[in-house]
Amino acid sequence: MVKYWPNKQSLELNNSIVDLFYDIRKKFIYNLSNHTNHHLYIDILNSPYKKKLFIIIIKELEKLILDTVELNLSIKSLQELNYRIVCDFINNVSNIFIQNINSKKYNQYIEKKQKIESVYKNNYYYNLIAIEHHLLAENLFRYLFFGSSSIDGNIFMFNKLYTPYKHVQILFENFILQVSNLTINNLCGNFFSLPGAIDFLKKNNICNHSYISTRSIALFFNNLNWQNLIYMYISQPKSIYNARYQVWLVSNKGIITKYIYLSRLEDLNKMSKTKIALLFFLEFKDFLIPKIESFLNIITKYIIYIIINLFSNIIILAIRIIIYYIHR
Repeated sequence: MVKYWPNKQSLELNNSIVDLFYDIRKKFIYNLSNHTNHHLYIDILNSPYKKKLFIIIIKELEKLILDTVELNLSIKSLQELNYRIVCDFINNVSNIFIQNINSKKYNQYIEKKQKIESVYKNNYYYNLIAIEHHLLAENLFRYLFFGSSSIDGNIFMFNKLYTPYKHVQILFENFILQVSNLTINNLCGNFFSLPGAIDFLKKNNICNHSYISTRSIALFFNNLNWQNLIYMYISQPKSIYNARYQVWLVSNKGIITKYIYLSRLEDLNKMSKTKIALLFFLEFKDFLIPKIESFLNIITKYIIYIIINLFSNIIILAIRIIIYYIHR
């Protein structure tokens, strides 16, 4: 039997939210290693601190829900404040995580504390959040604060009044994992230099043992920057065009990634000319390359056929000539 998410604010909605937190806490007993084809910022953390970060996020999310409910925000106010809520939440989690590390040297390495918007103005990962924050948080917050009746009925492929509990759970887990990535990006991005970030990770014993050398950590961050660049200009436009959204989940095998259907017409209208041009190029390539491959395949078959026939005729002719001279 399918369990559905409550439609409106009620005791049933409160109980469903409690179930979400209970279910995610149970998943912390699983292996939290990365089982995707993508690099994650949290991969740099060892297992104890990765779990500690997740616990901090969950506790702060509980507080955020309670505080927001007390404020009695309207749906319109939530929509307007969503990006600010996400940014402040990440800053808050970052500060608490640092306090848990108990690092006295952190402030020696970082610049003055600035707002996320200014520090990461040219950061591809945060530019993605600026574009997708409504997908990351707004829909989830609407489910948590107002129930499924507050969701736009054209966004997802099912009737909003019959939203599966599993669907909200997916958005919930994705939010926690994305925030954990943003938190580590926030911390490491505040350093004056890469050596400072490496020194911070190693001296506080929070670094994954897979990254024991300076070269491996530098390569890790370079791979992340390259991955973010590709996602920003290639993968994200394709996802928008295909009406898909990538989500990160915790399974019994570790962290995995999936895609869910999500109407993204608004995002499509907001895409820059550069992304539209790249999207057009990719679509043209996807259309043209199969045609070229098919054409070359046919030409190759004809060439092989001609060569085989020509070779066969030459051999037959040579045999006849040999036989002719033998008889003479």
